[in-house]
Amino acid sequence: MTVNFAAERSIMVDSQVRPQDVTDLAIQDAMRAAPRESVVPASRQLLAYADAEVEYAPGRWMLRPRDAAKLLHGLRPRVGEAALTIASPYSALVLKTMGLMVTEFDGADLKTVSGKWPLIVCEGAVNVVPASWLEALAPGGRLGVIERTGRSGSALCYSRAETGVGARSLFSCAPPFMAGFEPVTAFVF
Repeated sequence: MTVNFAAERSIMVDSQVRPQDVTDLAIQDAMRAAPRESVVPASRQLLAYADAEVEYAPGRWMLRPRDAAKLLHGLRPRVGEAALTIASPYSALVLKTMGLMVTEFDGADLKTVSGKWPLIVCEGAVNVVPASWLEALAPGGRLGVIERTGRSGSALCYSRAETGVGARSLFSCAPPFMAGFEPVTAFVF
């Protein structure tokens, strides 16, 4: 069976992205061009355009296409901007296609980030955002991440201003936790 992934990308944008109020044409165009199937194992390529999170490595998940689009839309990426992607191979691909200078970070210890970044994106859900991620925000920088407590979660945009770091909620979602970022369970009487 031969799959026309270009057609799948177009259908994904028209059925999952545009109806979710992602009106940024640069994001739509990049998602139509970026081969989402190229960042998942061959055994999962047929799932790449489904309305589902897809595990691309043990404990690492790509967001649903609509959630990835909404997260990027809320961050307002700009051509030529430097971006750090944390466990976000698809967002990295989309941002590169949009003309951003992307550094991908997908190693063993994702809790420690260095440098100063105008844009940071993480596709995995975390219980608590590591302090080093917030410290790595350049002045005016934005961090897009999913924070989850229990079954519910929220995509947040953290921003650094002169007075500190603030956050605003972008939308609700509940992708799987990234390995190592799950809530710590404790014994309760």
